[in-house]
Amino acid sequence: MTASLDIADLKARAKRRVPKMFFDYADSGSYTQSTYRANEEDFGRIKLRQRVLVDMANRSLKTTMVGHPVSMPVALAPTGLTGMQHADGEILAAQAAEEAGVPFTLSTMSICSIEDVAAHTKSPFWFQLYVMKDRDFVGSLIDRARAAGCSALVLTLDLQILGQRHNDIRNGLSTPPKFTPKHIWQMATRPFWCLDMLKTKRRTFGNIVGHAKNVSDLSSLSTWTAEQFDPQLSWKDVEWIRQRWGGKLILKGVLDVEDAEMAARTGADALIVSNHGGRQLDGAPSSISALPRIAEAVGDRIEVHMDGGIRSGQDVLKALALGARGTFIGRPFLYGLGAGGREGVKLALEIIRREMDTTLALCGRREISGATREIIAESPF
Repeated sequence: MTASLDIADLKARAKRRVPKMFFDYADSGSYTQSTYRANEEDFGRIKLRQRVLVDMANRSLKTTMVGHPVSMPVALAPTGLTGMQHADGEILAAQAAEEAGVPFTLSTMSICSIEDVAAHTKSPFWFQLYVMKDRDFVGSLIDRARAAGCSALVLTLDLQILGQRHNDIRNGLSTPPKFTPKHIWQMATRPFWCLDMLKTKRRTFGNIVGHAKNVSDLSSLSTWTAEQFDPQLSWKDVEWIRQRWGGKLILKGVLDVEDAEMAARTGADALIVSNHGGRQLDGAPSSISALPRIAEAVGDRIEVHMDGGIRSGQDVLKALALGARGTFIGRPFLYGLGAGGREGVKLALEIIRREMDTTLALCGRREISGATREIIAESPF
């Protein structure tokens, strides 16, 4: 893994190692993918102030996110099918995050279950919740996360219905997976991925199969998930979830100031400015462009985090300077996971840490709290 110098290197390695249908699942947006592209591209429009002849010794990236100490303001975002990028992917990513001193967020749609990840880690992790029509199952998920010692619940707000992702349709990605000649060829040309997958029994949605009513295998799971995402989810549902959970609550998927105002009134501890990685409303603004207005509107009432498009430590600093208290990374850690398992995730985090530390110094700051708007030379937002 030493040859990988930046996140783009890890992406290239992951693309060579992971079967196309699973790599594309993680690396695609919805419809024309304009929002997916804007998430990355808009960071490049923000310019930083270079400062010289200032004391750059004894720098620190340590801070807190929703009251939890972190070694840097970065958390691993919840991502579905993480265990298809690499065998036991959620466990390996959680272990890498634990070693790096940053939060790991387990998705409802993970391959490894809540209990599996808890059994293989020592530090509490965070759990991301999708609200299904079956409220008994949702309540059970919340209870399981609490029993596993999860220290924060991340409630996703922007997936009541699914945005269409053309690459998944073209690739024939399905549950259960199809084994057409095309899919068999994809597997055959990724032998190391196949060998790892043969060594594990974790190949289904561990939080759902065997837990949801009448879902005992992949075939029944497909029918269940097609019917379960709840289009009637509304702000009134946040209150019963908050009460049932009773711990730190983070609301993910806010992109509009009006919604941010609503989020600030729920009693949640934080919100995440996010467009679901460009996988939902195509044509929506990038997360980084939406961040400043939301932070200005509600940042004094609720902790504001940001997710979407971060590919470097510089991007993290730009998000902090525009009002975020913390950031989430999804694809960067998935690239690392696909490229090299736990060591690949560790490397992705170390790349971001090194870039953040160097950039902080060259902007004339020693503490991460110094990454304010003053380090921005020019912002288009």
